Amino acid sequence: MLAEKIIMTNEQKKPIVAYFSMEIGLENNIKTYSGGLGVLAGDILKSAANANFPMVGITLFNDQGYFKQTISKNGQQEFGPDDKYDFSKLEKLSAQIEILIGNDKVLVGVWQYFIVGHNDFVVPVYFLDTNINGNKDIYKNLTGELYGGDNEYRLRQEIILGRGGVKMLQKLGYQDIKKFHLNEGHGALAAIELFLNSEKKSDEAKIKDVRSHCVFTTHTPIPKAHDIFSKEYLLKYQKDFPAHLTALYDEEGNIHFTSLGLYFSGYSNAVSRLHQETCQKMYPNYKINFVTNGVNSEFWSAPEFGELYNKYMPAWLNDGANLVKAKIIPPEEIWSAHQAAKRRLAEYINLHLLEQIDENIFTIGFARRFATYKQPKYLFQDIEKLLAINENIGKIQIIYAGKAHPRDAAGQEMIKFIHDLKKKLKGKIKIIFLSDYDLD
Repeated sequence: MLAEKIIMTNEQKKPIVAYFSMEIGLENNIKTYSGGLGVLAGDILKSAANANFPMVGITLFNDQGYFKQTISKNGQQEFGPDDKYDFSKLEKLSAQIEILIGNDKVLVGVWQYFIVGHNDFVVPVYFLDTNINGNKDIYKNLTGELYGGDNEYRLRQEIILGRGGVKMLQKLGYQDIKKFHLNEGHGALAAIELFLNSEKKSDEAKIKDVRSHCVFTTHTPIPKAHDIFSKEYLLKYQKDFPAHLTALYDEEGNIHFTSLGLYFSGYSNAVSRLHQETCQKMYPNYKINFVTNGVNSEFWSAPEFGELYNKYMPAWLNDGANLVKAKIIPPEEIWSAHQAAKRRLAEYINLHLLEQIDENIFTIGFARRFATYKQPKYLFQDIEKLLAINENIGKIQIIYAGKAHPRDAAGQEMIKFIHDLKKKLKGKIKIIFLSDYDLD
């Protein structure tokens, strides 16, 4: 919502938690998200606004979005600039900070967006921007593309998010943040900024001080998905990095940003019980708890079901716990809402694609990032059995949507696999691939 239309109360101007995330999904056309990490980050901040919880979000101003996805005739994912974005609801502020990347001084500006809860409680989100006159060209584009470029680009982005985020909050007057919540290792350098700014005398006291202010959440169970930089490489771009803290390196002298976040956080969590067990094995030197991922109920509820909830559980928007009362809804009304939502999906697909789907056929959906650990091919482990079910029990149609990162060859190969299988099963099981999926 436009900032000039909002007047924040004194309570809202004193958030106690600052939430750092490389991506935050707020609205469909604000292209600062790529997948579940960003969508869940947006859910947390929206839910905070609805719960009157004083919080502030920090992310990057990705004015070029992620990427526009098209699928070629032979099933190859193709990349293009994302041109469906609208940042008119963000306000550019005058505040600027300066950070060092290597020997270069980089100016960082900021845009503001307000999430307004059901009770008009405001949670601000700040988008850091390096596309500023006075910066070298290599830095002007630094915040533009979400997860773009190579490892150098990624490290520079994470310097902006982590260290720049802490500095920008101070510049904007947020002097009394109690907790810095680091959502994945992308924001881990926020802890380094806090360490270097700590007024404590000894390293031990500084570390304890930072841990009292930081919490860390890890989402990804695959080691290769976490950022790792050599000490020499990191020092090239962050000359004041506390290299004397040997606990920050592994045996080969590399810095794992997830480990960095874990080391400097007084509390760390995975996002489910099973995920916690996996992460604890990956990082045995740290205590990792679990908090099962939650979502913003309003965002994830189809309008057809929202009407049912309003009818039978009118308090659900302010307290998601009311959804346990869903069992009082008559089954026939649930089925009617389900069919209406399914019909809306079918109408969308039939309008936008040459391929048509039937709203009366059992439908399976997969809409998420195409990454190997998300197992998009799992459904086809036994194709003959799937075909037998389709033939003897009931017709099946399958809808896929999702992007593979430009540098994820395995993810792109899985998209091609689905495309090829779609041709193979033509006339038997219908498979639809919706390209360029988004929050809508």
